[in-house]
Amino acid sequence: MNNKHISIIIPAYNEENKMKATIEGIKDIQCIDDIIIVDDGSTDNTFEIASSYDCVKSLKLDKNMGKGFALNYGLKMAMQNSDIIGFLDADLGETSKDIEKLIYPVLNDECDVTIAKFPPAKKKGGFGMVKKLAKNGVKMLTGEELDSTLSGQRVFKKEVLQNFEEMPFGYGVEVGMTIDILKKGYKINEVLVNMTHNETGRNLKGFIHRGKQFYHINITLLKKILGR
Repeated sequence: MNNKHISIIIPAYNEENKMKATIEGIKDIQCIDDIIIVDDGSTDNTFEIASSYDCVKSLKLDKNMGKGFALNYGLKMAMQNSDIIGFLDADLGETSKDIEKLIYPVLNDECDVTIAKFPPAKKKGGFGMVKKLAKNGVKMLTGEELDSTLSGQRVFKKEVLQNFEEMPFGYGVEVGMTIDILKKGYKINEVLVNMTHNETGRNLKGFIHRGKQFYHINITLLKKILGR
């Protein structure tokens, strides 16, 4: 019998097209106690859709502050009562239901953290440079080889998150956290899921996004190498 309090935090920015489906995917999962959606200053109907659900605790930021800030904002609420906390992106649609696959290994004490391992992208994105940088950086600094270090879909034991005063900001968040978690001796399991989200294509917007990722991850790795 599960007596652990489980909360899921979803930061959302202008996701009115996917918000309803993302909530529908998880609202009936029995082991989840709280769904906390932090609207990161959306200018569309994201907040109205989220707050229309009685099962959702909806929070609204006055302006767009970024994913890291929104996660920290939600964590302040979740950390009060939760034993297990999960992060989900708002653009998963109905594939959000696969969060259940991430919850049970942590709930059953098989590991301390789970990370979603997505199926191969349906359309061509970049050339794999960002993924290789993240993977090789984690291996170099921890000795562990993980394929999904960039994935933001994660579930944690509360005690793991208590090691962080706040979530890091920027595109290097996931990589930096993964390194810190492994260095502290916690066990991470990658879990294959059928989740899909908005993919960045091989176009100018996509290359700009991946360029920012590459830069931020490089900075994160350099700080870790220097012991910061």
